[in-house]
Amino acid sequence: MSEHTYKMLELVGSSTTTVEDAINNALAEAGKSVRHMDWFEVLETRGHIENNKVAHFQVTLKVGFRIDKS
Repeated sequence: MSEHTYKMLELVGSSTTTVEDAINNALAEAGKSVRHMDWFEVLETRGHIENNKVAHFQVTLKVGFRIDKS
């Protein structure tokens, strides 16, 4: 089948190391219960500051996944 139907969900991932790790953490956790994830879009990037340094990164993602049998 060449046409698909997608649903979108919004996730927020966090990491103490990098923005990329925050993205990967969100996708890995969602992948435990969401199948057929195909794409993501970064909506927001935020961080928490402690002692004038980045303590952790927080990234909001929009994730698209295919609906079964579409």
